Order: sequence, then C-alpha cells, then structure tokens
Amino acid sequence: MKRQKTMEFCSTSNFFDLLSEEIIFTILDFFEPNPLDRKSFSLVCKLFYTTEAKHRKNLKPLRQEHLPNILNRYPYIAHLDLSLCPRVNDKSLNIVSRICKDSLKSIDLSRSRLFSYNGLMSLALNCSNLVDIDLSNATELRDVAVSAVAEAKNLERLWLGRCKLISDMGVGCIAVGCKKLRLISLKWCLGVTDLGVGLIAVKCKEIRSLDLSYLPITNKCLSSILKLENLEDLVMEGCFGIDDDSLTALKHGCKSLKKLDMSSCQNISHVGLSSLIGGAGRLEQLTLAYGSPVTLALANGLKQLSLLKSVRLDGCMVTSAGLKALGNWCISLEELSLSKCVGVTDDGLSCLITKHREMRKLDITCCRKITDVSISHIASSCTNLTSLRMESCSLVSREAFVLIGQRCQFLEELDLTDNEIDDEGLISISRCSKLTSLKLGICLNISDKGLAHIGKQCTRLAELDLYRSAGVTDLGILAIASGCFDLEMIIMSYCTDITDNSLICLSKCKRLNTFEIRGCPLISSLGLAAIAVGCKQIAKLDIKKCHNIDDAGMLPLAHFSQNLRQINLSYSSITDVGILSLASISCLQNMTVLHLKGLTPNGLTAALLACGGLTKVKLHAYFKSLLPQPLFEHLERRGCLLDWKDKQIQAELDPKCWKLQLEDMIL
Repeated sequence: MKRQKTMEFCSTSNFFDLLSEEIIFTILDFFEPNPLDRKSFSLVCKLFYTTEAKHRKNLKPLRQEHLPNILNRYPYIAHLDLSLCPRVNDKSLNIVSRICKDSLKSIDLSRSRLFSYNGLMSLALNCSNLVDIDLSNATELRDVAVSAVAEAKNLERLWLGRCKLISDMGVGCIAVGCKKLRLISLKWCLGVTDLGVGLIAVKCKEIRSLDLSYLPITNKCLSSILKLENLEDLVMEGCFGIDDDSLTALKHGCKSLKKLDMSSCQNISHVGLSSLIGGAGRLEQLTLAYGSPVTLALANGLKQLSLLKSVRLDGCMVTSAGLKALGNWCISLEELSLSKCVGVTDDGLSCLITKHREMRKLDITCCRKITDVSISHIASSCTNLTSLRMESCSLVSREAFVLIGQRCQFLEELDLTDNEIDDEGLISISRCSKLTSLKLGICLNISDKGLAHIGKQCTRLAELDLYRSAGVTDLGILAIASGCFDLEMIIMSYCTDITDNSLICLSKCKRLNTFEIRGCPLISSLGLAAIAVGCKQIAKLDIKKCHNIDDAGMLPLAHFSQNLRQINLSYSSITDVGILSLASISCLQNMTVLHLKGLTPNGLTAALLACGGLTKVKLHAYFKSLLPQPLFEHLERRGCLLDWKDKQIQAELDPKCWKLQLEDMIL
C-alpha cells in the first residue's frame, strides 16, 4: 500500500497540486507587504495563479480604465482603494458594483470628484455588504448624490470630509437610512449645521466616532451628541460657535467618551472644558492643541480624569505652574505632546517628566527654552520611551544626546532635526537597536564616523533623514546601506559631498520607496541608473538641482521604475527626450518640471499628452501663454491639474510660433 502511494506521488506531474488551498493561503499571507513577491508567486503555475486571485482581498489600482480587467482577475475583493484614481466616474462605479457585488465591504473614493448619484446608487444597491465608504474631498458632491449613500443599509463608517456642498438635507437622509453607522466624519462640511448633526445623534444610536471639525455648530446640538451612549471618539476641532456658555449646561458630559479633540476652539477656556469633561470619567486621550493656555486652573480641572493616557497641547501657551500641576496628577501619562508650546521651561517640564515615568511618546519640538537639565530628567525618568521628537531644541548641548542613547534604548522613533548632536551622540544612540525612524536633518556636527555606528547597530532602520547634514559623505552612506537592508526612505538633499558611489551602494536596499537627493551636484545619471535597476519599489523621487542628471538617467528609470508616482526634475539637465521617456511609467501621477533649460513647449506638450496617468504637474507660468487651449481642455477632461509657478525663469525661451505648431499636435 505504501509503495502504491509512493508511486502515485512520484507520478504526479505537479507536486504543488498536493497542497491544499488553505496551505497556499497561509504561504501568501507572508507575501502581503511586497506585491512583487505575490506576482512572482502567481506565475509559478496555474494553481498558484488561480489561488492567488482567490486569496487577494485588498486592491489599490492606479488607473480606473483598467478596473474591468483587474476586478475580473480578482473577483473576491473586499477592500477597494481608489484613492490613486482621481477620475473615477459613474461608469467605473457601475463596473465595481457589477463585478464585486456582495464581496465588497469597503471602498475609498477620497480623491475622486467625477462620480454622482447614479454611481453611488449602483454601489449601494448591488453591494449589500458595504460597510465602509470614504467620499472625502468630493467637493462637487451635493445632497442628491449623498442621498444615494443612504440606501447602503449596512453602512458602518462614512467619511465626508471637505464635501462643502452637502447640507443638513443630505446628512438627514444618511441619518434616516444608515442607522448602523458607527463612524461619520463631517470635517469641513460647511453646509451642515446643528440640524444635521442633531439628526445624526438622534437617529444613529450606534455612533462610536464623530468628527465635527470646523462645522458652524453651536450648543444646540451638543446635548443630543452627549446623550449618545456608545460615543467614544469626539472631534470638535475649530468649532468656533461653541464657547464656555455653551458647555456650562453640560455638566454631566458623556460617560462613554474615550477620545476628545477640542483643538483650535478659541472661545473655550478651562471653565467650559471642566463642564464638558465633568462626567467623562473614561477619557483616555485629550487633545487641546492651539487652544486655551495651559494654566494651573486648566490642569487642576483635568485631575478627575483618572484614566487619561495621552495629552496633546501643541501650540498652546504653557505656564510652569500648569506643567507642574499636570505632573502632580495621580495618573500615569504614556503620551505627551508639547510641540511648539511657548513657555515650556526646564523647571516645569522636569517636574512633569519625573512624575510620569511610564511615558512612551514625548514631543517637545521647538521647545527652545529647555536645556540639558530637561534631557537629563527625560533620560533618567522615561527609560521606556519608544518615540522622542525634539526638533530645534537649540539650547540642548552635544553632551546631552549621549544620555539619550545610554538610557532610552527602547526608542523606535527619534527626531533630532536641527540640533547640536555630534558623532559621540550618534555613537551612543546607536545602542537603540530598535530604531526604525531617525531624523538628523540640519545636524551640522555629525559625520561618517557617527553614521557608521548607526548603520552597524540599528539594522531595523526604515527611515533616515539627513537633509543638509553637510558632514556626511559616501563613507557614511555605505555604512547605512551595508547594515540597514530594510531601508524604505532616505533623504540626502543638499549633502553636497555625496557622489554616485552612495547611490550604487543604496541600490542594494530593495525596499527603498522614497528617495530625495536634491541639491547634490556630484550625482549623475550613472548613480540614478543604479537606483532604478536595484530599487524597483521607488515611488517618490526628488532630483531637483542635480545638474549632472540628464536624459541618460531617465531611460533606465522609465524601464525599471514602474512604481514611480511622484518625481521632481527641476533645475536638472533633462530635455524633452528624457521627460517623454517617462510616459512608459503608467503609475506616474505627479511631476514637477520647473526651470529645465532643455524643455521646449513642443516637448512639454508631447509629454503631457503621452503621460496618461498624470494628475498634477507643476510648471513655470511662462509656458502658459505658449501652450494651446485645446491642450488645457484635454488635460482637464483627463483630470490633470496644471499648477503654474511664477518664479523667475533662468533661461529665456523663444516663443516664435509655438502656438500654431502645438495646436497641430493636439488637433
């Protein structure tokens, strides 16, 4: 019997046929972060090709014209992200609803404006399991179109941010039709007033998250909102119609509330806040950015929040007494943000920090009055920090950064932009082996010596910012490239000693997707070609003011960098030929081409016509009078925005009779 089974096994033409679908699904789960791996997997055999199609649940296409083929290839899509397709229209949504049907659970249309009532109604009627719709930035959407969403009876999450033309009528339709809503964002929906918000509060009893930022609401709707028994997350940023008098009547607050954002509410003081949060005993996150001064009275009013873990006070005026009072709470904060707070001193910050030793995330960006004293207390008290942001803390000396590396070795994110850190500080920080994000922009005292230790010890590094850190050369970049194979983003702009050798070394970092080297005069097309060949995940590229990069660098980029979405070519030596070659990159959406001496109106027109996926192009205003009106109309129909910049151009162009020639090209 055993021999027979063995013979049957050996006679199988494809051993993969012996694997169950569940096993293959498990294998595919490991490929999720890298689409190229999934593609390679699907090409192994017919079985893998078919199974990979069944397994795929998430899809983020780049061009809506390819939707029919893509959706037929992947018929079981549950989450469809169309945020990279700005020209989605009713026809596209009809295709989605016809193919996906009941499998579709969420759709993101946050960058599209061309759909209307018909497309949304098709989705609502055919995709009965739809629970998540993002319509943010649909600035042309009106109440009639929004009313179609009300037919999605199982809808749980809806984003309508910046839908400025919808009113209480449209929101009322949603409130009546979508009673299962748990989240709704109405941020910047300026036509929505107390009436619409009140209807949501009365009809949608399951609401957990509500964003009312910048709405012209008053206290009239607050009582209904705070009666929602399940409300956990409330955002009222920039609600200028709400003041202390509005809040004093709401002494009982909302007992279910866990997150509250009252940023930029200029008419609310500690008196009103005390009334609002009086009954919010379960509050865990509080954001009061750009609002009332952080005084002793405000801090004392928050003492009753025994479960509070996160406080964000960005941009607020802070008093030493207020910070000390925050430090005297019996609770233990895990996250504190004082970014750009005026008035933060060593005295107040040190007192607060020493009382909250369980701090995980701390942001003291632009707290320009603190010195080594504060850093010493942070390093000794908050040894479990995972995130520290301290950009532009100009009074902190070089020696203080050594303490951070010695005592805060659990750091994963560290922002030291525009500070006095030197190589000794970097050597100490290299002990933080869990670092994934390190920002060292405008750190003029660091060199290759310190960077070499980072490359050797911080092997998990995914993001590195060296903007204008002039002491860095090829040797430092070689150390990073040799040790940090998971690097996804590197910024070397204005590191003027960097050469092609650095790019050749970095070409080994296969996951690199964001690459900025503007203002590096020694880099040429040779180095860029190495990046194009080795780093096929590149999505964002900035080579502005790299004068030695010419058309020879564009050709390998056009061939290998098929994931490129955004590129800045300004002040380079690229001509019409180089720009036109980029037309082969179907993903390319955003292009900046200012001050290119080799760019002519003819070449620009040809490139704009050929690059069919473009959604935004930055150009010098000089070209505006040289390009024909039919071109503008064509680009507008395609959904491509031309952003004209009126900066002094470096080279004069000879207009002659360009207009007539270009009109012939269009027509």
